Amino acid sequence: MANHVRVQVSINNEAYTLVVPESDAAHVDEFAAIVERRMRDVAASSSAVDSRKIAILAAINLAGDLFRMKSEHDRLDQRLAERSAECAELLDQVLKNQARS
Repeated sequence: MANHVRVQVSINNEAYTLVVPESDAAHVDEFAAIVERRMRDVAASSSAVDSRKIAILAAINLAGDLFRMKSEHDRLDQRLAERSAECAELLDQVLKNQARS
């Protein structure tokens, strides 16, 4: 099991102590900055003033980003698998032709 560490971050002028895998600790400030930036964007573009509602809207926006990125990753992964299969087939043909020669 991975070692976990405590990391302090500030989001929307609120301090939070997070327990994260040691491997994520160096990036937690970046994660918090992304959340805070999204919360500010939501607050600027909506009539919501309650920080809880702003946080939920920001979370939905970030989940949408994650969903789109995962879909794109899956599409590219499928395309890579197809291209790999094509390359393997071509390589097999070349090797068979060389064996016949």
